Amino acid sequence: MLNPFFQQGARTEQNLLQDLINEQLKMYGVEVHYLPRKYVTENSIIREVVQSTFDDAYPIEAYVESFDGYGDNPTLLSKFGIQATNEITLIISKERYETYISPLIKNEQNIKLSSRPKEGDLIYFPLGDRLFEIKYVEHERPFYQLQKNYVYELRCELFRLGDELIDTGVDNIDDVLLGDEATGVNEDGISTLIGPSQTLTLVGTGVTAEATISLFDHGIQRFVISDRGSSYLNPPRVAISSAPSGGRIGIATARLLSGIAACSNTIANPSLGVVQEVLLIDPGAGYATTNPPSVKFFAATNDNGAGAAATSVINTGIVGLATITNAGAGYTVNPIITFTGVSTVSAAATAIVSAAGTISAIYFSNSGTGYTALPTITISDPDLTSTGSFTFNEIVTGSISGTTARVKTWNSVTNELEVYTVSGDWTVGEKIVGSSSGASHQLRVISLDPIDDGFADNINIEIQADSILDFSERNPFGIP
Repeated sequence: MLNPFFQQGARTEQNLLQDLINEQLKMYGVEVHYLPRKYVTENSIIREVVQSTFDDAYPIEAYVESFDGYGDNPTLLSKFGIQATNEITLIISKERYETYISPLIKNEQNIKLSSRPKEGDLIYFPLGDRLFEIKYVEHERPFYQLQKNYVYELRCELFRLGDELIDTGVDNIDDVLLGDEATGVNEDGISTLIGPSQTLTLVGTGVTAEATISLFDHGIQRFVISDRGSSYLNPPRVAISSAPSGGRIGIATARLLSGIAACSNTIANPSLGVVQEVLLIDPGAGYATTNPPSVKFFAATNDNGAGAAATSVINTGIVGLATITNAGAGYTVNPIITFTGVSTVSAAATAIVSAAGTISAIYFSNSGTGYTALPTITISDPDLTSTGSFTFNEIVTGSISGTTARVKTWNSVTNELEVYTVSGDWTVGEKIVGSSSGASHQLRVISLDPIDDGFADNINIEIQADSILDFSERNPFGIP
């Protein structure tokens, strides 16, 4: 039989019990922060969250109901890698949530549910300096005491960062994503941040490249292409006939132009091309002006390219055979090469920039003519204004594209910047500027491939797939 002195549902009794619960939570609880999830974009077909943000944090007292999983089983080794499985169960006041947090977020955009805590929202737990994601909200325990419920039970797991943006304005929250390391890397050099990222290779301290050239007589000044050929998969080998006795044979390389439209104004195969130009590596010497060497093109094995033809032009007082004495550093585009000296026709050359941002070779499109003295070769400067070091989790912005992201790791030796939560598309050559560090470096290379973590096998899968499907075809699955 129920206690006759309680009406089992009177508003005053319910308020008394709620006040007692609130007071207990304030006495024995921990002040946590509640971070509501805002859904920026979603997949309209399967309702999958594509991008979400956490830009608000509301302090509220919570009682730690259970922390068994928090301490007993912190990690799990699976085929997907090492996973943190820390769990915690928190109790918060229903009245406190509904009178304090709910009114503040009910008019916020992109919040799906404001009347109660929602699965997917985050809890910042200060004692462990960690973020937990709410996996389940129990709102009927204890079950209707005095015909009402008074608390929410939040069952949480350690948050695993994906494409979410965390920018609450609370420093203790914004610099904690997963793990305790301020650099985002643990003692083994492994990133503690989990989620898709991009690696940007930036320009460090720029160094101007230097080279020397030689002066030749009766060498190849340039090539005249009479037929560009067709269907070349790779640049064909350029063969130049031998020079007369005592002379020096020339060496050249071909460059292709792909995506040529046919007479029907359609591109038969955009991966195949024609010979765009022939560049001189060594102009040779000792050739007769009236009897220039012949030029032939040889396609590689399994390459159906054919038909290219060119003739050589011989002249005196030419330059060539550039020897790089300083490869430089920090080049993002081909530098301008100038020749200073008296000539009839000035030489013209192209520098080849390596993946490391150095000058790997210099080829001549025209060796010039009429030089009586060796000219001076000058290679233009790379970017020389890169400064500073990026800090963990700061926002970086592209100076041209306006693209933003957060810093995951920064390696000042290799000048590699790993970023996540990327919004927009970077532009090669723009400045990447840190919002808090003030660091500014020019963008040289963009890599969308994630860093090999020892578990992902997507690159090997792609290589094996390429051996099955011929992606050099316009339609690898067959042309109808």
